Amino acid sequence: MAKYLVIVESPAKAKTIKKYLGKQYMVEASLGHVRDLPKSKLGVDLEHDFEPHYITIRSRSKILKELKKHAGARDVKAVYLAPDPDREGEAIAWHLKHELDNGKAPIYRVMFNEITQKAVVQAIENPKEIDQHMVDAQQARRILDRIVGYSLSPLLWSKVRKGLSAGRVQSVAVRLVVDREREIEAFVSKEYWKIEADLNTAAAQRVRATVTHFNGEKLELVNQPATEEVLAVLRAAQYAVAKVEKKEQRRFPAPPFTTSKLQQEAATKLHFTGKKTMLVAQQLYEGVEIGEEGPVGLITYMRTDSVRVGEDAQAQAREWIQSTHGAGYLPAVPPKFKSKKSILSFLLSYIEETLVADISREQNSGEVVTLDTIERTLRRHFSAIDLRQGISFQVIAETVSLGDKSLNKQATKAITRYIAA
Repeated sequence: MAKYLVIVESPAKAKTIKKYLGKQYMVEASLGHVRDLPKSKLGVDLEHDFEPHYITIRSRSKILKELKKHAGARDVKAVYLAPDPDREGEAIAWHLKHELDNGKAPIYRVMFNEITQKAVVQAIENPKEIDQHMVDAQQARRILDRIVGYSLSPLLWSKVRKGLSAGRVQSVAVRLVVDREREIEAFVSKEYWKIEADLNTAAAQRVRATVTHFNGEKLELVNQPATEEVLAVLRAAQYAVAKVEKKEQRRFPAPPFTTSKLQQEAATKLHFTGKKTMLVAQQLYEGVEIGEEGPVGLITYMRTDSVRVGEDAQAQAREWIQSTHGAGYLPAVPPKFKSKKSILSFLLSYIEETLVADISREQNSGEVVTLDTIERTLRRHFSAIDLRQGISFQVIAETVSLGDKSLNKQATKAITRYIAA
């Protein structure tokens, strides 16, 4: 019989973790929170230091009963609470301990930022106590949500319209939307014109240039008649290359994903809503079925504002790039990224740290995971050279300029071809 009970939030996560631990470990899921404030009333004692009054969530009663049964079993020597490594997860662990603490088996808190065998085993071997400061932070937020929402929503119903709601976050967001809409309504559009010239070089190469100055002054065209006047002069002009400038610039990789940047990129490139992005990320974190190997966690925990790169992940990435594409694609010194200081920044690493090892495994087995996030993981470990060539054309007394920008993406393309093959 199992001697140790490990409790996580989701069945998918439990399934992934179970294969990393031996038969002595029982891994169960709480399905998130087991206690919450009642929906039928405020649930906060405003007269006595804002004390919250929690009740068992009705849909979790059966699950909680089973967890109590497992925790109270005679052979169970310890209970490990392993919800997600954030404020919400810490609160879930706190509530679980409150319900499961029977004075028999000790209850520990374990945290891991990625669901790999190394991370899970290391967390079990180094258990911690529940961080009460994190729990207090979550409770403060939850109580504020309840006070603001339950106080303002009825006011909206009576003064504006039934069915409206207010909240700690959504009311601020509505204000931002309203302010931006007012800016849009107040915007006065202005007419402007632009002149471009298609020119042929001596080698019969066609280039397109934009007229920037006319008669020694910056060109600003606000109507069609003025544009036609300038155009008549330009059509009769003779063009010559006045100056050629070549500049070499080093472009550094973008910082790793934070939660907000992940959502922005998914919205821009994949047209995902924020909710869909986080649901997909949650699945990738908890484990995806990969052949005979079973569920594998492909990314690190997705709720973070840190861009810190772990030394192990960076070393794995550099080793993979060097062995696959050669040392020429590696910068001499790995890039370093700085995070805004916050509690989560110190607790969590950036999103995707666990992917490098998975890519290496997939390369050896011949399997390929077609995820754009994998490409980004590798792409940020090397820099590309950006060659910018600016050419100015002199047209008698008028000047036009041409910007030709070419980016050396050989390394990026090589990796992209492997990922998407």
